[in-house]
Amino acid sequence: MTDTAMDDAAGPGGLTIGAAASLVEVTVRTLHHWDAIGLVRPSGRTTGGYRLYSAADVARIHRVLIYRELGLSLDDIGELLDAPTVDMTVPLRQQRAQLVDRISRLQAMVDAVDRMIEAARAGILLSAEEQVAIFGQRWKPSLAAGARERWGDTAQWAQYAERAAGMTPEDWQQIADNITTLEQDLAAAKRAGVRPGSAEANALAERHRASMDAYFDCTLSMQVCLGRKYVADPGFTAYYDAIEPGLTIWLRDIIDANARDRGIDPDSATWT
Repeated sequence: MTDTAMDDAAGPGGLTIGAAASLVEVTVRTLHHWDAIGLVRPSGRTTGGYRLYSAADVARIHRVLIYRELGLSLDDIGELLDAPTVDMTVPLRQQRAQLVDRISRLQAMVDAVDRMIEAARAGILLSAEEQVAIFGQRWKPSLAAGARERWGDTAQWAQYAERAAGMTPEDWQQIADNITTLEQDLAAAKRAGVRPGSAEANALAERHRASMDAYFDCTLSMQVCLGRKYVADPGFTAYYDAIEPGLTIWLRDIIDANARDRGIDPDSATWT
């Protein structure tokens, strides 16, 4: 018969180790360990020498479990239980401070997740008024919702939502300012007759692709697909051609030429 089985077979005068373990929902092995280190020693023994746990012993086990739940080490718990003259509020206050800090960190994580959920749902964490103030009068707040309807199930939208969740109005203002500068430079190059495939045009195409990286990682193939979209979508065409007549097609052409120079065939490019 094993030691555990013999302990469970002990007679009256207290709870056997098996019964005590079942009552407090710990393992018999745990109680053996706590006995060995002097944390919880059964106050009774049978004539055969097997452990018997009294009501006071069980109460001590419950106190150990409470302190363990608070995160105290077994050594600290032993000191608290065996030194009643010690001000036990000191370690408890320390533990409370740690728990409050942990709660704060967990709440920050919850808030971040909530922002990601909202960014994925709404498309942008700015009010309609903030959007117009940042992106200008031509901006339509409905564009964000429309983008979510088109691309909400894509990996790029998930990446965008994660990035947007951490953006402040100041971050969006910086992005908007960079885009405005880029659009002005694109228009100036178009008016100056800069040819697609030239070093200047390729540099502008790369700046355009980099501007997409604020939202998601944009590959050359993805950029080519965006260029097609600009030309095919009347809304995009109207937007770019309002900046400079013919800018939409020219922008597509410099994107295609830059991709070709970098080993991507625009005719067969896909959203990858």
